[in-house]
Amino acid sequence: MQYNPNEIEQKWQQKWFDNKTFKAENKSDKPKFYVLDMFPYPSGAGLHVGHPLGYIASDIYSRYKRLKGFNVLHPMGYDSFGLPAEQYAIQTGQHPSVTTKVNIEGGVDKQGNQIAGYENQLKKIGLGYDWDREIRTSNPEYYKWTQWIFNELFDSYYDNDSNKAESISQLIEKFQAEGNANVNAVADEDIEIFTAEEWNAFSEKEQQAILLKYRLTFLAEAEVNWCPDLGTVLANDEVINGLSERGGFPVVRKKMTQWMMRITAYADRLLTGLDKLDWPDPIKESQKNWIGKSQGASIFFDVVGNDDKIEVFTTRPDTVFGVSYVTLAPEHPLVSQITTAENKAKVDAYVDYTSKRSERDRLADAKNITGEFTGAYAIHPFTGKQIPIWIGDYVLASYGTGAVMAVPAGDERDFAFANHFNLPIINIFKNQDISEAAFTEKGRFELQDSDFLNGLDYKQAVAKAIEALEEKSFGQGKTNFRLREAVFSRQRYWGEPVPVYFKDGMPYTIPTEALPIILPEVDEYLPTSEGEPPLGRATKWAFDTTTNQVVDNTLINNETIFPIELNTMPGWAGSSWYWLRYMDAKNDNEFVSKEAVDYWQNVDLYMGGSEHATGHLLYSRFWQKFLFDKGLVPTDEYAKKLINQGMILGMSAFAYRANLNFQFSYDADPDKEVDFEHKTFFFSKDIVDIYNKSQLNSDLGIEFINYNKEIKDAYNGDLVLMGPIKFTPIHVDVNILKDGGDELNINEFRKFKNGEFANAEFILKDGKFITGREVEKMSKSKYNVISPDTICEEYGADSLRLYEMFLGPLEQTKPWNTQGLSGVYSFLKKFWRLFHSGENEAFLVSEEEPTKEEMKVLHQTIKKVDEDVNNFSFNTSVSTFMIAVNELGKLKTNKRSILEPLAIIISPYAPHIAEELWEKLGHETSVANADFPVFEEKWLVADSKEYPVSFNGKMKFLLELPLSLSKDEIQEIVMKDERTIKQLGDRTPKNVIIVPGKIINIVG
Repeated sequence: MQYNPNEIEQKWQQKWFDNKTFKAENKSDKPKFYVLDMFPYPSGAGLHVGHPLGYIASDIYSRYKRLKGFNVLHPMGYDSFGLPAEQYAIQTGQHPSVTTKVNIEGGVDKQGNQIAGYENQLKKIGLGYDWDREIRTSNPEYYKWTQWIFNELFDSYYDNDSNKAESISQLIEKFQAEGNANVNAVADEDIEIFTAEEWNAFSEKEQQAILLKYRLTFLAEAEVNWCPDLGTVLANDEVINGLSERGGFPVVRKKMTQWMMRITAYADRLLTGLDKLDWPDPIKESQKNWIGKSQGASIFFDVVGNDDKIEVFTTRPDTVFGVSYVTLAPEHPLVSQITTAENKAKVDAYVDYTSKRSERDRLADAKNITGEFTGAYAIHPFTGKQIPIWIGDYVLASYGTGAVMAVPAGDERDFAFANHFNLPIINIFKNQDISEAAFTEKGRFELQDSDFLNGLDYKQAVAKAIEALEEKSFGQGKTNFRLREAVFSRQRYWGEPVPVYFKDGMPYTIPTEALPIILPEVDEYLPTSEGEPPLGRATKWAFDTTTNQVVDNTLINNETIFPIELNTMPGWAGSSWYWLRYMDAKNDNEFVSKEAVDYWQNVDLYMGGSEHATGHLLYSRFWQKFLFDKGLVPTDEYAKKLINQGMILGMSAFAYRANLNFQFSYDADPDKEVDFEHKTFFFSKDIVDIYNKSQLNSDLGIEFINYNKEIKDAYNGDLVLMGPIKFTPIHVDVNILKDGGDELNINEFRKFKNGEFANAEFILKDGKFITGREVEKMSKSKYNVISPDTICEEYGADSLRLYEMFLGPLEQTKPWNTQGLSGVYSFLKKFWRLFHSGENEAFLVSEEEPTKEEMKVLHQTIKKVDEDVNNFSFNTSVSTFMIAVNELGKLKTNKRSILEPLAIIISPYAPHIAEELWEKLGHETSVANADFPVFEEKWLVADSKEYPVSFNGKMKFLLELPLSLSKDEIQEIVMKDERTIKQLGDRTPKNVIIVPGKIINIVG
C-alpha cells in the first residue's frame, strides 16, 4: 500500500474534529499546560507558507505536552475587528461582518473572489486546536466583556498608597468625607484642591468633571496621528514614515478629544514586571525603552510678558547653568500664545510642516536640522537672564513636558541646533574641548561657570541642583517616564462600540445588564458630512436609562434618553484579554469564571511575532495588571514564557525586461518591418549574466548579438543592436514557474497582470527561459507568496509541517524553497515503508524481540527528540527522525516494539501519518492520547569497543573487544591476533601500552 497523504490527512482531520480529540477540560487531575498563539487577523488574502511557522511549532509543543501527561489548552480565535474589513466595506458596500465571516470560514466575497478561509487553512495543516473555544472579537458575545472591562476601568482610579487600582466609589467617599488634599492618586496635573464641603456643594456635572481627571479611562484632548483618508486616529505603530501602515495614506499630528487609558499609572510595574518573565531580551529591551524610566528634575522657566511657565524635565539638572535657549515641541500649547506677531507666519508654517511627520521620523532624522524662533523669551531661574524660545521638531510633545532646556555644551542635538542657528554655546565643563562636539559623558568632569555648582562632578552637582531648585521653588526632583497615556478612540465603524452615553456633556457608562451595546447598522462606513465618525450615521443610537435599551435618536430628551458615544475602540482592545476568554469561552454570565481562571492561571507558552513588542504585548500586560488589582485574575502577568518565531522569506522570481531605448536595424533585409520601439523584450537570466560578464558598456551590442547564438537564431541573424542594453527586473509570480524551479512558464506569464506582457518577445537560452531569484519578504506585491493549500495538496500537510521546522532554528529568519519539500516527502515515504514491508507493500509488523542495535537507534531518537522539543530545536528533531529511519531501514526493522514508539515520537511533527500507522497497529484511540516513550540509558551504553591497534604510534588495524575485559585479557588477545604477529615478525615488543576502552599501542 502506497503512502497517500491527501486521503490520510482528510480522514484524520475530520476524526479529530468529530471526536474533539484536542478538547481541554477546565478541571483535571493532570497538570495543566496552556499554549497560546498570537491572535491572527483574518484577511481575505489568507495564509501563505510563512504564516504557519509559529502555529506548527506551538502545535508540536502542545501535542508533545499531551504525550507527557498534561491537560493542554491550545485554542484559536480571530482578532476580527479592524481597518482592512472596513476599507473593503467602503470600496464594495459589503458589510464588514460579512467580509470577516467569509475571510474566516471561506466563500466568495463581494468582488467574486474565492476566499479559502483562515479556519479551513488552519485545519488543513492539521493543527490540534480545541475548536469549541474559538472566539472572534467582533462577535457581540465576546465584545460584551470587552465593553465590561472598559466600564471597570472607567469606574477605577490608581491609588499610589496601595499601589493598585481601586474603585472610584472609594474615591468619592474620600471626597465626601475630607476633600482631595490627602488623596495620593495618579491623576491629571491640573487638579485643584477642594474640601469636603466644596465637593458636596458641587453640581453633578462638576463632580463628574473632577472624577474624569482620576479615572483609568477618561476623555482628554490629545495630540494624535490623524489619517484623513482613513478618517481615523492611528496608533504610533500603525504609522510608518509619515504614512498609514494600511494603505500608505498621509498621517498628520492633530489635537482631538479622545478616550484615553491611564497606562502611565502602571509604568513602573510594567517595567519591574519584566524581570520575572521568560521573554526574549529584545522584547524586554523594546518595552524598557518604550516605558523609558528616567530620574531627574522638573524645572520651571518664566516667560517674559506672560503669566505661564514652561516646565521642562531634564535628567541633567547639573547642567542648568549651560542653558542658552529653550526649545518647545511644535505642538506645545504655549506656542500659539507666546509667538510674536512678527514670527507668527513662519511659526505657523513650521507647525504645519511638522504635523505631517511622524514622531518616529522626527526622532530618527538627526541630519536635517529645522526649527523656528517664536520671538519670545524665557527667564533663567537662577541667573535671571532672558533666553530665546525656539520650536524644533526634535522635541516631542509626547515625551516629558514637550519642552527642553537646551544645553548645547552637553547634548548632541542641542549642539547641532545651536550651531545651525548660531545660538550661544556656554562651556560649563572645565578643561573639556567642545569646539567640535558636545561633551555628553556623565562623569570625569568638573563644572565651571555654574555658580554654586562650580568644581562639582556629576553626582554631587545633580543632588545639589535639585536641592537648590526645591529650596527656591524653581522645580523639584522627579522620576519621569517616556510612556504616554494610550489613545483609546478610533473614528471608524468596524470596532467595539464604547459603552458610554452623554448626560449634560459628561460620560456615563452603560450598565452591565444592558451589555453588549451592539454595533448598529449604518448606510455608509465613512464619516458624516459634519465630520462625525461613521456611527454618526446611525439612526438608532441613543440610550434609554429607564429601560436600559438602545432606542431611536429622535427620542433623545437629555433627561432619561441620551446620545451614545460615536467613537469605537481601537484594534488592541479585544486582543488585550483574549487569553482569559479562551479559558471559559462559552460563559454568558462573566468574562471568565473564577474556577476556570484559578485552574489555568496564565499562559505557559506564548508564541508570536516580535513586531508586537510595544503594542499588543505592552497594552495586554497593562490590562492583566488592572484585572489582577481588581481581584479578577490570580496573576499580574499573563504569559510566563514568550517565543518569537522568525520569518520565512519568499524566494522572488524575476524576468529581465530590456529597456525601450535601444534601436534595431535590418541591413540584411531592409524591407522587414518590426516595431521594436514599442515591443517588450524579456531576456533569460543566463543571457543577462553573459552580457553583464562581457562588460559591454558602450556600443558593443553588435558583438553581444553575434556572440549569442540564441538571439541570432531568433532573428535569422538580421538583428543588429546599436548600443548597450539595460535590464529591468520584473517580479514574476512564483506560482507560474515550472515544477517549482527557476524556469518560467512563458504561456502563463503572457496572461500575467491581465495580459500586460501578452505580445512580449522572450529571448531563451538552450530553449529555456530561466528567471533570476532573490530572497525577499513574502508579500503579495512581490508575487512570491506560496499558499500552504497548494503544498498540502501536492506533498501533504505532514511534509509542510516537517519542512517548515527543518528550514532552520525557530527564531531565525530563513528563505522558502519549494524544491526542498521533496526531501521530507521522500523521508515520510521511507517511514511509511518501515510499516509496509510485506508483499506488494502490504502492512507488516513483526512481534519479534528487537535487536540491541534497533533498541539503540530507538532510544537515541527518544533522547534527542525529548531534548530538542524542550529546547524548541525542532529543526534538529527532523534531522534525528531522518537518521533514525535510514538506520532502521538498513536494519530492515519491522518490529512492533520499535515502530510503535517511533510513531508516537514523530506524531507531534507529522500527526496524520502517525495516526494512520497507529490505527494500523491495532489501536482504537488517537495517538495523541498515548504516552511518550521513556528513555532508557542502558541501550546507549556500549558493551564493546572497536580499538585502534597501533604499532609505534601508527594505527594498523581495528579490533573489537568486550569492554568488560581486563588489561591483561586484552593484551593476551591482541598478541595472539594474526595481524599483530604479521606486524611484529621476529621482533619482540619492548612495551605494550593498553588503556582499557581507549587505545592499544605496541612499542618496539
